[in-house]
Amino acid sequence: MRPLPNPAFPEPAHVRLILFQRDDCHLCDLAVGLLAQVRAPDFDSVFIDDDQALEARYGERVPVLRDEEGGSELDWPFDAEGLKTWLLPL
Repeated sequence: MRPLPNPAFPEPAHVRLILFQRDDCHLCDLAVGLLAQVRAPDFDSVFIDDDQALEARYGERVPVLRDEEGGSELDWPFDAEGLKTWLLPL
């Protein structure tokens, strides 16, 4: 089920968020919960466990939220307020 739109975070067609994470990662689960809490735009989940290039790039940094359009990344730890601030320019 798609969440209701949030006027605080309009979803322009060009925004593409990716959450890089690992299987069985409690920090990743917390990040997903925060994304839901702030009603962030839709995002893709990419699990880095079996990808050498992603493992080398993100390794211990996960979870990492990436704006594919602008190239900016938000590393863990982040909280709801920090996440909202990071999402606003999107």
